[in-house]
Amino acid sequence: MRRLLDALYLVSGVAGAVCLAAIGVLVLAQTAGRLVGVVVPSANELAGFCVAASAFLALAHTLNHGGHIRVRVVLEHLGGRAGRAVEAAALVVALAMSAYASWWAVDLVLGSIRYGDVSPGLLAVPLWIPQTGMAAGLVVFTIALADNLLRVLRGRPPLYAVED
Repeated sequence: MRRLLDALYLVSGVAGAVCLAAIGVLVLAQTAGRLVGVVVPSANELAGFCVAASAFLALAHTLNHGGHIRVRVVLEHLGGRAGRAVEAAALVVALAMSAYASWWAVDLVLGSIRYGDVSPGLLAVPLWIPQTGMAAGLVVFTIALADNLLRVLRGRPPLYAVED
């Protein structure tokens, strides 16, 4: 199970990185196009979709590699059981918020599919496509938070603290 979860987090992080690379390609194409008088249609819109997807898809991978800001001073001062209790409480709150956001993000995607929503630009992209990156990233992040909470409840350090 550990390898499956680690693979899920890695795939999600790589997908976020691919979205970042796509932003670079779009900006480069738009810049080069201006030099030769060619317009890249909807490049800004597509780059915006990629920005959102990259941010959400990278959440779990970033969490597990200690990339998110957290206040370790309190945990180091408390130590032992108290530190684990505070860590677990923080993970419970984060998990609840992330699960709530995941639920509504998935609902948003399903609503966009149901109603056939499309983006308002020149390129009418079905909105469920860019929304799926956000929803998938939130769902994987929720799984990562639950994974880390279970580790803490079992007396093991969370994945983001292992590399400290």
